[in-house]
This record gives sequence, structure tokens and C-alpha cells, in this order.
Amino acid sequence: MEKFIYKIILLTWIFSGIVPSANAQKVVNKIIEEEIESEKVSFKVIQLVEGLEHPWSISWLDDGSMLVTERPGRLLLIEGEKITSLKNLPKIDTDEDQKTAPEGGNQGGLLDVVVHPNFAENGWVYFTFSSPGDDDSNFSSHDYATGTALARAKLSPDKTELVDLEVLYTQIPRTEPGRHYGSRIVFPGDGTVLFSIGDRGIRYPSQDLTDPAGSIVRIKEDGGAPMDNPFVNMAPGNLRPEIFSFGHRNNQGLAISPEGQIWSSEHGPSGGDKLHLIKKGKNYGWPQVSQGVEYSSEAKIGIGKEAPGIEKPKHVWRESMAPSGLAFHTNGKIADWDGNLFAGSLYKKQLHRLVLDGEEIVHDEVLLTEKIGRIRDVRLGPDGLLYLLTDHSDGALFRIEPN
Repeated sequence: MEKFIYKIILLTWIFSGIVPSANAQKVVNKIIEEEIESEKVSFKVIQLVEGLEHPWSISWLDDGSMLVTERPGRLLLIEGEKITSLKNLPKIDTDEDQKTAPEGGNQGGLLDVVVHPNFAENGWVYFTFSSPGDDDSNFSSHDYATGTALARAKLSPDKTELVDLEVLYTQIPRTEPGRHYGSRIVFPGDGTVLFSIGDRGIRYPSQDLTDPAGSIVRIKEDGGAPMDNPFVNMAPGNLRPEIFSFGHRNNQGLAISPEGQIWSSEHGPSGGDKLHLIKKGKNYGWPQVSQGVEYSSEAKIGIGKEAPGIEKPKHVWRESMAPSGLAFHTNGKIADWDGNLFAGSLYKKQLHRLVLDGEEIVHDEVLLTEKIGRIRDVRLGPDGLLYLLTDHSDGALFRIEPN
């Protein structure tokens, strides 16, 4: 009976946009590792914040303060020593125990957050989340299912809540199970926004252009599909106009290079995590083409590792590392890393430094193995330093500094 009452209270919190924190978030600013030797430089790791519950993403306002999402449904504003949980989020479906994926937990909740590049002029903050819907909006036998959604809002003058909230896009149909939501956001600078949606653990929609699951979506910054998207007005007339690329399993890293190229890191099945150069209208193969095998039986998936008309990955991690978070080191404080691409690893608890030669990956250096935990997000801050978030029930925010 107590468990039932708790569940009712929890659902009330979730659907009212108020989610209690299980931890005491605290700014700590302490050195975790002082002398780490890499191939290029010696660096140290500073823990900035502790007590974050499954943090997912970080972004910066123009005054240097930070926004951090926690998957249970909290958007935190960190200003110096002060941490504020912002009110007035949309309705978010989130798992009550917030277990990690290896423990069988739901992967939904509040996900990516990115401040608009022209935030100083327009004040917009964009974020993604798992959106619950009615039973007639999904293929599930449950009362409701979920879909990846993109919203934007502004901060109130006192910086305590979101105002002018607009949900710009919701994945339809919503589905079960509660995994593979994507979901990263980038702004290419042409008045549009791109974000990833995973295959939602169902697979077949990734090759179905009438379903946005398993794709990278491109919409206008205020909503709606731009006319130059690849499947607009294409026969037979019912292809989803928002789809930019398809055939994806679950992209949890998305970054734009200094040259304007779009790169993504994608979870494979068992083995075969991939790094892609994303191109307009291209098919990336899942599930017909896969670099990995089934978890349960180790059986092969699809027709092989490549096929005509399928874009080949630019890099493959043959052993599962579970990529999440992706960032280019551009004009950063560590000059020897400039032009490199950094990818977080959840499963291996690593940071990968990828060296590019044009469009090819020529080297992969592994850093921080099991030093700070499951790396969920990687971002280059406005100060030119790399920031990392760890996905744990007692997660943290870290910064890498040169020695």
C-alpha cells in the first residue's frame, strides 16, 4: 500500500513538473587527479559539482552561468556557488527509480539542453525530453507511451523558472519501451535546429521514412519542416518532412565541426558502436547493416557490415563502449588538442580523443579510464576548457585543465 501511495505521489510530481531531488547538489571545486599524462599534454581533472542525479547535459548562458539537466526531470541553473532548480518544465515521463541502462532502468526523462547561439539577443534555451501521450497516440498496450520531444523556453527575470515555453516537436507515434530516445541538439547556423531520435528499441522504424524513430530530425528554429529537407514532397507523398538522415540506432553524441560538418556517435548493439559524418538524406543502415551482434545470442544482425547505398561509419569501436557526448576542441586552452573530436564512453568509463585528417579518423587515444565514471556528456566551455558529466545516481560535473 505504501509503495502504491508513493507511486501516486511521484506521478503527481512528474505531471506537475515538480520532481524532488534525491541528492544535495553542491559546488565543490576540488582536484580529483592532478598529474595525468596523455600523448600530447599533462592535465588535471577538477570536480566542480557533486550530488547530481543522472545528469545528462550542460550548456552555458552568456554570463558564464551553466544549465545542467538531470534525467529525473530537473533543469539546474548554476551561478557561482548557487544552484537553482528551475520551475515550469513541461510534462516529462521519467522512471521512478532512475536506474542506469545496464541495471534495466528507463532511459527517458529530461535529456539534452543547448542555449541558442544568439541567446544574448533572443533568450531561447532548447531542450529535449521524453514526452508522455494518450493511448491513441502510440502502438503500445499501455495507457500511454512516450516520444522524444524538443522544446524551447526563456528564463524568467529572476531566473527561477521557465517562461514562454513552446514544445516545437513531438515524436509521433509515441512508443514503448522506454529507451533509445537519442537525443542531442545542434544548431547549424542556417535558421534550423537538428536533433537525434533513437529507434526506441523497436529497430524497424529506422528504415521507415514515414516514422521519425531512428533518424536525425531537422526543423526550423521556431518549428515546422524547412522546404529544403531531403524528403519534402517526395513520392509517395507521406514521407516525414522533418527527417534529415535515417537508419540510426541511437545517436547520443552530435557535434558540428569548425568546417560545418555534422558528426554523430551512435550506440551499436553488442559491439559496433560507431562514429558518423552525417549527410543530408543518407541512410546509415540500421538494422539491415550492423557492426555488432545480438546481446542475448551473439547472432548476426541484418545482411552484413556494409551494403550498397549505405553510408559507412568513419570509425567503429568493435568492443562496446556506449558513446555519449561529442565535442570538437576548437580554439581551446590546450592547443595540442585543437581540431580533435572528444567522445564520452558510458560503458568503458572513458574519454576518447579522436584525431581527424580531413574526413577520416586516423587516431583514437583513450583517456580517463575508470577515473571519474560513466561519461554522459562532453562539452567545450566558453572558457576553452573541456567539461564532462558523469551518469550516476550521485553524478558530477568535471573540468579538464592543462598543467
